[in-house]
Amino acid sequence: MTDSILFTVDDGLAHVTLNRPARLNAINEDAARAWRDIAQQVADRDDIGAVLLDAAGPAFCAGGDVAEMSSLGGDTGSTIGDLADIIHEGHRIFTTTPKPMVAAVNGAVAGGGLGFMLVADYIVASESSKFVSKYADIGLTPDCGVSTLLPEAIGVRRALQLALSSKLLTAAEALDWGLVAEVVADGETDARAREVANVWLSGATAAFGQAKRLLRDGAFRDFQSNLDDESRTINAAAATDDARARIAAFAARSARR
Repeated sequence: MTDSILFTVDDGLAHVTLNRPARLNAINEDAARAWRDIAQQVADRDDIGAVLLDAAGPAFCAGGDVAEMSSLGGDTGSTIGDLADIIHEGHRIFTTTPKPMVAAVNGAVAGGGLGFMLVADYIVASESSKFVSKYADIGLTPDCGVSTLLPEAIGVRRALQLALSSKLLTAAEALDWGLVAEVVADGETDARAREVANVWLSGATAAFGQAKRLLRDGAFRDFQSNLDDESRTINAAAATDDARARIAAFAARSARR
């Protein structure tokens, strides 16, 4: 694994760090391939129950490293398109894998960086963080899942405001719009994100993961398919020793009231 994205696993928590701070963590080909490969590892490893995503340096992510792509020569459009395909495969794996992800966001999030952030299921942002589209500034269109993940998070009309203007959201505005789940003081995002992840890992980890999968998948299917999936999933969950023990404990507490 390269150093463009760091990856460690400790006590069930996968820690993924975007690590190109000198480039505001913009994603180049090396980082894109690392992102996809790490996503596959997270999906495949049984010792991972949750994921924490953060970034090195003063910014979370500036999206794709367009400057590097354009310096390679040849067909820039094809190069950027190929890079997007690699990134998108990583996004697909992360969002469909039943292992919840929390993001600790500091500094600027721009362009495709919004997509990287929104791959996370729960987002903790610092008070000084900022959010902006910026695609049109360089004559490009949304990628990195932004066309799906952004309106899913904040609604089509607000997503259009960001995509069709130079509007910049403060952390407080992002919270009000539903773009992030929490805003904490600068320097406290990683600690708070770890608290969120630890709740998943110390609780009904498998149930949290399946809840994430159902809600993520449900946005793209018809209602009956979702109902059928819910029935299959809750049936499988109820058959586990963990669920049986938790149901029995809940029943016992209720009987004492």
